Amino acid sequence: MSEVSVPEGLIEQDRVTDWWSTAVSRIRPGEILLRGYPVEQLIGRVTFAEQIWLMLRGELPSPVQGRLLEAALVAAVDHGPQAPSIAAARMAATCGVGLNSAVATGAGMLGDTHGGAGQQCMAILERVVAGAQPQDVVAEFRERRAYVPGFGHRFHPHDPRRDPLLALVREAVDAGELPGRALTAGLALEAALAEGRARPVPMNIDGATAIIYAELGFPAELGRGLFVLSRSVGVLAHAWEEYEGGARIKGPLPRPLLAGYHGAAPRDLCSGAERGRPRG
Repeated sequence: MSEVSVPEGLIEQDRVTDWWSTAVSRIRPGEILLRGYPVEQLIGRVTFAEQIWLMLRGELPSPVQGRLLEAALVAAVDHGPQAPSIAAARMAATCGVGLNSAVATGAGMLGDTHGGAGQQCMAILERVVAGAQPQDVVAEFRERRAYVPGFGHRFHPHDPRRDPLLALVREAVDAGELPGRALTAGLALEAALAEGRARPVPMNIDGATAIIYAELGFPAELGRGLFVLSRSVGVLAHAWEEYEGGARIKGPLPRPLLAGYHGAAPRDLCSGAERGRPRG
């Protein structure tokens, strides 16, 4: 069959349609394929966590993989209005912006300092799995007077989400469903942090979910993306609660309280001698 010639000055169709070529989905009139599966076959047959896995990884997860991903997503949905991202979303909601803007306000605050510890912990787990000694890693952070991401908590003496998540991982490792390398690395870091201390520094939600995401083969950056996806549920719930409450323009402090001030003492602009000096 002879090739169809393209008139001079026109662009081949494939060069246009392949500009945003994707393996994630195919959309045609009356057809929605997600990673090759017709959406009507997925509806009612896969969980939301399994759908997330499919979209990110290209294949459906095993039952164990799907259960662990769902457990990690459920565990991290919320940590109350004292979390800056939640508080910001609630304040945005009282300012009359749309619900999408309120959620975006909260989710947009999840960065390296607030929301990034899981990704950072995954990177450390990778180092230990690759052969770094946990005691050396801990010593590096102590020398910088820095916290080891994924361990300790400013609010919980023992994060209640740690044990059930790690129990699920241990069960999967013992059944041969997961390699267990990230779990071993995380527990070794936890033990190294406890050495020489009267009170241990137990793993927190970021460390526990970092282990799960690492065991499931997610890269560290996607680990943060999954945390943001999970925490957005709490952001949405809190923003909606504020909408329903009808409050308007709530600031960070209750109205009877005013922010502290440490600037210059009150002064009169007109009393200074320099005001009388001619300019020029």
